[in-house]
Amino acid sequence: MLEKQAHIALFIDSDNISYHAIEGIINELSKYGTVNIRQAYGNWSKENLKNWQPKLLEYAIRPVQQFDYTKSKNATDILMTIDTIDLLHTKKIDAFAFATSDSDFTPVAMRVAAEGIKVFGFGEKKTPKPFMAACSEFIFTEPLMENYDDKSAPKSRVSKKKGQKELRQDTWLVNLLRNAVGQTMDEDGWASLSDVGIYISNNSSFSPISFGYKKLSNLIKETDLFDIKVNEWNHQMEIRDKRFEG
Repeated sequence: MLEKQAHIALFIDSDNISYHAIEGIINELSKYGTVNIRQAYGNWSKENLKNWQPKLLEYAIRPVQQFDYTKSKNATDILMTIDTIDLLHTKKIDAFAFATSDSDFTPVAMRVAAEGIKVFGFGEKKTPKPFMAACSEFIFTEPLMENYDDKSAPKSRVSKKKGQKELRQDTWLVNLLRNAVGQTMDEDGWASLSDVGIYISNNSSFSPISFGYKKLSNLIKETDLFDIKVNEWNHQMEIRDKRFEG
């Protein structure tokens, strides 16, 4: 778990992430520490990146110029990878965050994680699963983005919660929650919510934000798959699979 004074480095692949998501990304990372390093990579001479410029100024993001030397290789990906490894060995960074929907960053995410450093991933729902799995925690950008009309005027923040039916139909999510409880429960089937959260964090890239929930407890309550109680001794929330038979 990161301390509030943790130092976080944010690397943005501007070709593969929407500028609409940057506010939500930084706000989310600010829950875990200070985003000391903020760098956005791309060929800033391209017309398609012009809308990024106001965001770079607003959020003190340093643009890193990378020309496209060849058509077959993405030079931006290569430079981001090089800078990540350099930073890994020269600065005290408590966590890295990669904002991209590109699976090419899977190896570098795995390399950082191998050093015992937390890796946040931010990307669209189309992001390939290997990159998502390589991150300590992966968060979809769609719930973090603003909703824009045809004139690109901001309207309202999108934060649609998945309801009980949608959550229970997500086989991966249900299995993850039930397995986490099964691995941390006592002989009576009860598991501390904090232990469940730690187990999930250590074994997956799950984030409740991706399902529209700020807290794991609220998501679990919505599924209605678990009995819930508050431990009278430590006042901690505990949960038990409703299928449990002692």
